[in-house]
Amino acid sequence: MVSFAEIEQGHAKIAVVGLGYVGLPLAAAFGRQVPVIGFDISKAKITELKNGHDSTGELTNADLASTRIEYTTDASSLKNASFIIVTVPTPLCENKRPDLSPLRASSTTIGRNLKAGAVVVYESTVYPGVTEEFCVPILEAESGLQCGRDFAVGYSPERINPGDKVHTIDKIIKVVSGQNAETLDTVARVYEMVVTAGVHRASSIKVAEAAKVIENTQRDLNIALMNELALIFDRLGISTREVLEAAGTKWNFLKFTPGLVGGHCIGIDPYYLTYKAESIGYHPQVILSGRRINDGMGKFVAETTVKKLIEADKPVKGSRVLVLGLTFKENVPDIRNTRVVDIIDELRSYGVNPLVHDPMADPAAARLEYDIELIDLAGQEPFDAVIYAVSHKAFAALEPADYKRLCCNGNGRGVVIDVKAQLDRAALEEAGLVYWAL
Repeated sequence: MVSFAEIEQGHAKIAVVGLGYVGLPLAAAFGRQVPVIGFDISKAKITELKNGHDSTGELTNADLASTRIEYTTDASSLKNASFIIVTVPTPLCENKRPDLSPLRASSTTIGRNLKAGAVVVYESTVYPGVTEEFCVPILEAESGLQCGRDFAVGYSPERINPGDKVHTIDKIIKVVSGQNAETLDTVARVYEMVVTAGVHRASSIKVAEAAKVIENTQRDLNIALMNELALIFDRLGISTREVLEAAGTKWNFLKFTPGLVGGHCIGIDPYYLTYKAESIGYHPQVILSGRRINDGMGKFVAETTVKKLIEADKPVKGSRVLVLGLTFKENVPDIRNTRVVDIIDELRSYGVNPLVHDPMADPAAARLEYDIELIDLAGQEPFDAVIYAVSHKAFAALEPADYKRLCCNGNGRGVVIDVKAQLDRAALEEAGLVYWAL
């Protein structure tokens, strides 16, 4: 098998398959140490990167200029690589079952171009067993090579947090694993080239796969608890934010907050684990219960918006509601699995006309993915309500007077729905607005 020395000295190349939010920063980090092959099936993405621009916003033009990456859509270039890292997405099907088609396609492509002695490391979030039981047979069938004799596999779960400029690749401990001791050592030493925080050597590939999938499951359940508390406190007429502030004064209180749970990790990964659990005869109760709560929060926000419109003497049917933010989290352009669309869809079912403004999101992507036309605020007539859905920095400058201008159209009082619970309740109510926070 390829050795770490060969890679470190530049005699064996690293390739990264999939240049999205995970793959590109990783390829750039390795590219500052050794030449890297960056492969993606999107011609538009490769053209963009060759022109020195990253539309995800994860890397600046200077970041791209400081690394050595050979961008390509030519799968045959993978024949020149001896250490291949797979960072393709692992989404869900419509029935909330794992969609392994990106892994199947990438494994097929790699297998057809796999050379003897190579190591293939998967980073995509999966349930325990996918690497060895799903990916390896594809690699073997397409390459004609035998895993363990002619090539090796490893798994090192990604830990990228889109938009986070503090917890970057080099500062996060990397979990690594390999099918045997030799492969594990090679995988660990390769990642140590770019991860100054160090690596954690898992005892097996399945352990590493399981570790990744429970990281986000744990966060999902903690947020689900906060969301359930918000549902309870709303019925009691108590401010959830104030309750959490009070409880947070205890030294060991975990500071999670309620909200929409979307994106390509927290809202998806638990379903990978529950799918595997059910396949071996165990029906998860706590995990699925948490998922049901989190999946229902968009509907709850929309229903509350309708109630507040009525409270403000606004007609519900035909009302215009401004939704501030579409991306799944603040200050990133990523709209994958955003749960803001749940609010939008539910509002439409009541005859409400939601209009979405998001300076971070790509209008073409919003149109293609969700059939949503993003609007500019300039020249817009006042709305009936504003839903503060995503806390982009671009919205931080909005004052109570701005919200009053945005949603006071002379037809009843204006309504402000604060999904993030970050706005000044007293100031907004003093401005004559009906205010509600999750």
